[in-house]
Amino acid sequence: MSHPTAADGATPATMRAVVITRPGGLDALEAKDVPVPACKPGWVRIEVKAFGVNESEVTTRKGESDAEVTYPRVPGIEGVGLVDEADEGSGLHQGQQVATMMGGMGRSYDGAYAQYVTVPAGQVIPFGTTLPWDVVGALPEMFQTAYGSLTRGLDLKSGQTLLIRGGTSTVGLSAATMAKEIGATVISTTRHAERADELRAMGVDHPVVDDGHLAEKVRALVPEGVDAALELVGCTVLPDTFRCVRVHGTVCFTGALAGGWSVPDFTPFMIPSGVRLTSYAGEAADLPAQVFQQQLQAIADGRLKAPVAKTYRGLDQVRDAQADVESGTTPGKHVVLLGD
Repeated sequence: MSHPTAADGATPATMRAVVITRPGGLDALEAKDVPVPACKPGWVRIEVKAFGVNESEVTTRKGESDAEVTYPRVPGIEGVGLVDEADEGSGLHQGQQVATMMGGMGRSYDGAYAQYVTVPAGQVIPFGTTLPWDVVGALPEMFQTAYGSLTRGLDLKSGQTLLIRGGTSTVGLSAATMAKEIGATVISTTRHAERADELRAMGVDHPVVDDGHLAEKVRALVPEGVDAALELVGCTVLPDTFRCVRVHGTVCFTGALAGGWSVPDFTPFMIPSGVRLTSYAGEAADLPAQVFQQQLQAIADGRLKAPVAKTYRGLDQVRDAQADVESGTTPGKHVVLLGD
């Protein structure tokens, strides 16, 4: 294994981490000293510089996640930082910039709400950038989800029309910028008319207020129906989303911001004839390193926007970050910065 990095040449024995020992409110998030995790064969230890705060981590804190989550647990399903220790055959080297996400991270094993995290080498994405850590820390999970939904889920092409339902979410905002980069025309929704300018600022061509009945509004813009629809609101609105899509168009179900992960009394005949339904729930491998690098360069060049809502400094501000995520009042990604 390569040797760890630290100011004095050795990784410290303990670190600061946020630990959930029991499900509960914000006070269940406790910042304290814990042992630095050992790096197992086939795994990589990362010195965390920044991490995004996500809805799923709020769910974990409340004890509303599935049986995969056990306690005590360091939450955090994504993070960015520097390689601290790795197998020589991993292709990773000490001090290399890397991102990681998903794969049970922060759920079945400890995650990124810490100064160090260990993860399987297969879910580590190397990159190189001069962008600030808080910008990079906002990207992995939302870019992976948005990119996977648009490519693997929808196979979106230049010249096509895309509807994003749930447009002011972090994935929705990321998907809009990526879809514009692809060359699509983007229709994106918000429940609040005053947020239309926020969508336009991310490149959305047609912001639409979602009152639960979109089909007529979308068909007024695209009479034959859109080529593709990214569903982030949930199954409660799925029948209406179907009606927005043309024959041989595709709906990709990726999220359920309003709840509703299933359709009671589902029948295939609820899907309009000729409309296709798929889903996306991917992992780090769905965001190739070269694609992530291209996205970072596009941000540096000003062609792609990173929707950062707010940056928090240090683990002691994690409670504030989760409170803001839970309130849902500020669109964009909430990022905790540990590095410079």
